Amino acid sequence: LQMEIRRNLLRLLAVLFAFAMVAAACGSSDDDDSSSSSSGSASATAEDHGDDDHSEEEEEDTGGTLSQDAVEKAVSGEGSDDAAEEEAASDCPQDRSTVEGIFAEADCNRDAIIAMITEKMEAGEWGVNSDNHLIGPAGMEVDLNACPADWDDKAGLTDDQIRFGQTTVQSGNLAAYGNLSLGMQIWFDYIDSLDVLSGRDIEFIIKDDGYVAAQTIEYVDELIESANVHLLQGLGSPNGLAVYDKINEECIPHPFYLSGHPAWGDPELHPWTTSYQMSYSTEAVLWGTWIKVNLADDLPVKVAGLVMDNDFGLAYEMGFEAYAEQNPDVVAEYLPVRHDPAAPTLTNEVTTIAAFDPDVFISMTAGNPCLLAIQEVEASGLYDRLSAAFTPSVCKGIAAYLAPAGMAADGYWIVGGGLKDTTDSGKMDEPFIAFARDLISAAGEDADISLTGEGVMRGYAFTEAFRIADALPGGMSRTNLMLALRNFMIYHPGILDGIRTELKGNADAYFIEGSEYSQFNATDQTWEMVGDPVDANGGTPNCRWDKANGGCR
Repeated sequence: LQMEIRRNLLRLLAVLFAFAMVAAACGSSDDDDSSSSSSGSASATAEDHGDDDHSEEEEEDTGGTLSQDAVEKAVSGEGSDDAAEEEAASDCPQDRSTVEGIFAEADCNRDAIIAMITEKMEAGEWGVNSDNHLIGPAGMEVDLNACPADWDDKAGLTDDQIRFGQTTVQSGNLAAYGNLSLGMQIWFDYIDSLDVLSGRDIEFIIKDDGYVAAQTIEYVDELIESANVHLLQGLGSPNGLAVYDKINEECIPHPFYLSGHPAWGDPELHPWTTSYQMSYSTEAVLWGTWIKVNLADDLPVKVAGLVMDNDFGLAYEMGFEAYAEQNPDVVAEYLPVRHDPAAPTLTNEVTTIAAFDPDVFISMTAGNPCLLAIQEVEASGLYDRLSAAFTPSVCKGIAAYLAPAGMAADGYWIVGGGLKDTTDSGKMDEPFIAFARDLISAAGEDADISLTGEGVMRGYAFTEAFRIADALPGGMSRTNLMLALRNFMIYHPGILDGIRTELKGNADAYFIEGSEYSQFNATDQTWEMVGDPVDANGGTPNCRWDKANGGCR
């Protein structure tokens, strides 16, 4: 069965084009290691959608999820010639065999972005105009007149500090995610040591909200009113949904949110909030895509999902439910079983799932429940009866969620969103991974904690944006930071090659829109990628989140 699955996955790209009813999917790149920053665009921009034949209702149904347009463009290879010309025209070096080469490429790419934005600002095309609107690429327009009367573009900046507020979870069932903040702080300390932000250090102010939305609200108020932060970041879908209206009303940058909820892709109504990881809605459809390709002889199949009972789990549940409804030839029955986020065990929930006797099990949870799910599925005897089992992208960390399960985790699949794990035995020798691990060890922390390494990777994206904003006319400011973020395309050494990382105005609101399919090898403690990463950068329509009416609009 495993050999057949692998053969089928290698044929994935050939058959995706035929999926006319798939609401979202992906395209691949055959490029070499340079493909992450210069692969062909499979974009379906906001302007493209305005010219196509889809009705407004059809577009709304695909919000927050890769569109069929992206499938067709990516699989047909449309845009690849443009990518080749783009790479040929680039003067930036691309030696990724050493960390020095990676940093040289980053310097060059950053300088090119700075020069381009500066030219637009000096020509009066971008920046704050005479009507007090912030204008940027691809339809970006933010009315600063709607900001609070005491709003200050330079708030949270001193001669020697950039005040950066974060709400996150450092206690309870999801406490492991607190290591993300530790990794970010380690990276920020490294950047501070380089003195590359006009003499300012990053003052990282972390508040543990325990993954409780009510506490998030209190801490956001405190960070805005008392700590006077320049920008904010948070973790957790329910937590972000509780505060992102207010943060946008306050006109405070809210970048690279620590969750894949599709709601972060709303540059028109929530222009100050930007996404980072792959949308959960896209991940849900990619599960369905895998099932259709690899279990073709057994279709339609029964699928059970273990769902965290909050807005985070709901995004997964709704995403896969939509896929199942649109593809009855793939999914015969879908049973979502919800669990309390604070539940100490999942025995009852997994017992219910085992009684349903699914062909495919999908864990749609986060934090310690990911580990509990693997253990309970094994203990129940269900694992041996399954055709496939998936763990979610948010639980890709080997040290936290796979290693403690021992051989019970062997063979699990993941749609991993392209993020590299710094504790993966197959990645440790990569130059930037090794550099990140050395930074963590030098800080006196454990380099074998996956989420600490992921925090370093998250910090990397932030500081690239900071360095661009700081070099623009007028220096570091909230508006310059948003111009940098909404015109942001970098090679990210923490993302798998073949997955492009980009944000562009109102046209591309999702930083990562691709993934790999990988299977866990518990013996070697590594995720083994099957086939090439698949990507459809720019193909995800924006999402105006409306929970009461089915999700994205």
